[in-house]
Amino acid sequence: MTTNLSNAIRPVGRSSFNILKTFISAACSLAMAASVDAAVQPITTQGNQVLFGGQPGSVSGMSLFWDIWGFEKYYNASTVGWLATDWNAKLIRAAIAVEEGGADSVLSNPAIHKARVKAVVDAAVANDMYVIIDWHTHHVGGNITSAAISFFTEMAQTYKNTPNVIFEIFNEPWDNVYWDSQIKPYALQVIPAIRNTGAKNLIIVGTRAWSQRVDEAAANRITGYDNIAYTLHFYAGSHGQWLRDTAQGALNSGIPLFVTEWGSVDASGEGAVAASETWAWVDFMKKNNISNANWSVSDKAEGASALTPNTGASGWANNQLTASGSLAKDIISHWPQAGSGDGGDSCTEVALPGTIKAESYCDMSGVKTEATSDTGGGSNVGYIDTGDWIKYGVNVPSAGTYTVSYRVAAAVAGGVIQLENAGGTPIYGTINVPATGGWQTWTTISHKVQLPAGKQTLAIAAKTGGFNLNWIKVEGSGSSSSGSSSSSPSTTPIATIQAESYSQMSGVQTEGTSDVGGGLNVGYVDAGDWLSYAGTSVSIPETGTYTIEYRVASATGGGVLSFEEAGGSPSYTTVNLPNTGGWQTWTTVKSTITLTAGTHKFGIKANNGGWNINWFSITKGVK
Repeated sequence: MTTNLSNAIRPVGRSSFNILKTFISAACSLAMAASVDAAVQPITTQGNQVLFGGQPGSVSGMSLFWDIWGFEKYYNASTVGWLATDWNAKLIRAAIAVEEGGADSVLSNPAIHKARVKAVVDAAVANDMYVIIDWHTHHVGGNITSAAISFFTEMAQTYKNTPNVIFEIFNEPWDNVYWDSQIKPYALQVIPAIRNTGAKNLIIVGTRAWSQRVDEAAANRITGYDNIAYTLHFYAGSHGQWLRDTAQGALNSGIPLFVTEWGSVDASGEGAVAASETWAWVDFMKKNNISNANWSVSDKAEGASALTPNTGASGWANNQLTASGSLAKDIISHWPQAGSGDGGDSCTEVALPGTIKAESYCDMSGVKTEATSDTGGGSNVGYIDTGDWIKYGVNVPSAGTYTVSYRVAAAVAGGVIQLENAGGTPIYGTINVPATGGWQTWTTISHKVQLPAGKQTLAIAAKTGGFNLNWIKVEGSGSSSSGSSSSSPSTTPIATIQAESYSQMSGVQTEGTSDVGGGLNVGYVDAGDWLSYAGTSVSIPETGTYTIEYRVASATGGGVLSFEEAGGSPSYTTVNLPNTGGWQTWTTVKSTITLTAGTHKFGIKANNGGWNINWFSITKGVK
């Protein structure tokens, strides 16, 4: 992170016995540090995956703020124990100030920082957490390299038999600190110093431009040493699909990534929480098994801080969380942590057509099970929030149209179920969940979707939460073939995309909507504005005619909408939008286009502005 606190460019229930362990650990630091905690699996790398006990997975947790400027008050067993117990965090990061802090920096006073590191490491070990020792600087050269070699040699000698410990040897190189000429040569001096102690712990190397140019590291990766990963940092208010595309390219090149720092606000550390973009990043990290730490455990008066300003060293005790802290806690506490028993890819296969009990998932994020009063008894899946998902292994006998039914209960309307291939692509369909009268008042809803043949993993994702799920039934509705016509009308959309779920945009804003289902709509649309849904892939089952419906409102009329592939080419059609009588008076307009079979990523452009949009849908045939 940057040195200027006022203008920082910062991309920004466990038992009481375990809490007692946390406090005891501070008194027996060296003995605990030298021990091996069997509950924590060793970390290795293979290809683009970080493995925990030999299995792909990821962990999530928090980064402490710089250990200077008074924020060292959080470098203790109490804070770490709180994160482990209250947040279910499996990762903690100690951000050691290298140059910053003057006389209170590693370069000036290494002993005090080593003591802070050991306090955090020992508490992490006591709580079965992984811990990153972070060399928190933006520079190389001079005495920084020699200081890093000395520091990490001692840390490696101390913790080489502690699988919890991860060495992050360069936090966040600035834009003018180059990979080929500075970062990689520095790493090739520090890495041997660690490995020469016999330490096999994971080593994470920062990348150029505040740890965003992972593509440069992929093009000239470090060789000759095992167990190396590369740093990716993002701040959701500033970094969107373009950085995910860069990261995906690096993964495709075969290097493993580790998000040692992320924020839900702007790169400055300020601003409001960018919730939709944060969830897009969460989906990306889960899909690619990328471990991560949120920035930061701090009561500094900035958007990225987890604690409200001036809450003090024990402000966490009363859960005095900011908006950023509340969102981070929700994400971390529901993360399918590696080695925790609530994740993994071993799915028991269900032959379709058939019925799947909701609680028989093989992986999930965020949900819980509870006893159900529905017919047949047993358990249902509940506590479903926006962004949660559950995964099932299935075998589809043949490609074609299937009716998928969901047994649901909801005290209020507004939930949206999204059926997708595990990982999010393709999306097979979405369906709205009605209010049923209570959390144990059950009804069945259905839609038709196109499914490919064969063994696969389906996911039920909560596009919008607020419902319970007891079972899913999949029934055959007739098969498609290469010779069939897609002009046969269907009443169920292949996909319904909420307008505010864009991955990128230009010129528009979101606002609360009074339309059916509530939530947000996109508004303030002027000529030349655009919306890209490149982050949402839609699977078109066959080449043919499709109906596109747009949910719009306008107080003036005269708007013209262009429906196109994300990026602008091809443009499929333009639609004239009527005066609906007000900005929150909604109507649905349609257009008919020809689409080719395969995966599509759509976009919308305003050829003429003056309208709002709530959602659009794609349906097979002429509707």
